[in-house]
Amino acid sequence: MDGGDADNPWTSKLVTEGVWAGWSCYDTDPFEVLAGPFYARRDEGGQMVCAFRAEKKHMNGGGFMHGGCMATFADYALFMIAETELEGVGSVTASLTCDFVDAASEGELIEARGEVVRAGGSMVFIRGLMTAESRPILTFSAIVKKVRRKG
Repeated sequence: MDGGDADNPWTSKLVTEGVWAGWSCYDTDPFEVLAGPFYARRDEGGQMVCAFRAEKKHMNGGGFMHGGCMATFADYALFMIAETELEGVGSVTASLTCDFVDAASEGELIEARGEVVRAGGSMVFIRGLMTAESRPILTFSAIVKKVRRKG
């Protein structure tokens, strides 16, 4: 996912109906539409929380959530967690480390929360935890590089 800039067509849209009402979703990012949909919002304490409901398409041949899906969601979540630090600039994932702690099953609510460890002039360091029904399933840490768009 790309943190975007003023000319970026990848902007989140507020969901106004259904179970995800009050959450935001990127419906213009082709890969996230295919992989997700993934949602984000700030909780009562102001912390960013990202979530999605595990579907059959997210499972591997063994019936558990595919590791690639978990890593994709972690990559989405890190940009949401660092939203304030990345506002108005382009950005790319420079490094993403995932440690798989447990499996997730179809139908479970998957959430990710985290924190910005440090935000510098060109690099943002983020760490987070992904859960399935509040059970830890993955830890992640990442470095996001702020970039200038060509053109």
